Amino acid sequence: MKIPLRYDFCPKCGGKLYAETIEQQDQPRCSQCQFIFYQNPVVGVAGILLKDGKVLLGKRNNSYQGLWCLPCGYVEWKEDVEEACKREFEEETGLRVELERVYAVHSNFHNPQQHTVGIWYLMKEMGGQLAADDDLEQVDFFSYQQLPELAFPTDRKVLDQLAADGLLK
Repeated sequence: MKIPLRYDFCPKCGGKLYAETIEQQDQPRCSQCQFIFYQNPVVGVAGILLKDGKVLLGKRNNSYQGLWCLPCGYVEWKEDVEEACKREFEEETGLRVELERVYAVHSNFHNPQQHTVGIWYLMKEMGGQLAADDDLEQVDFFSYQQLPELAFPTDRKVLDQLAADGLLK
């Protein structure tokens, strides 16, 4: 499998990286110390807040500008995934939440430069003031029949499942 080399130099010795096929997949290998630089997925988290059969979505203002998504973000180094989800949700929506449970986990392949694994949490509102911030320019609740154009195919999978489960009307 052809994977784009995201880095040119080895993080251990500074040698030039080249692509080598290992177990049927290209991996960056150092030309000097032979270190294999495995390119592992990054973990993302997203929040599902439902109200009266509608779901809260945010309109993006940077990457994927103008498209909508479930409020989301990346897990920081040494950060618990649940804390990351609450932090990202509050940063983007102004709402404090409590996580109820993991609803879905999917691999995201929409960005050829970065494979991510997403964890979607069902949550309930605990306070705060709803307002778009951080990576979002607008937030609103949508029914399943009125969903706007989405940024991420995996959000569509999650929203379809919410509708199939009777949680999103």
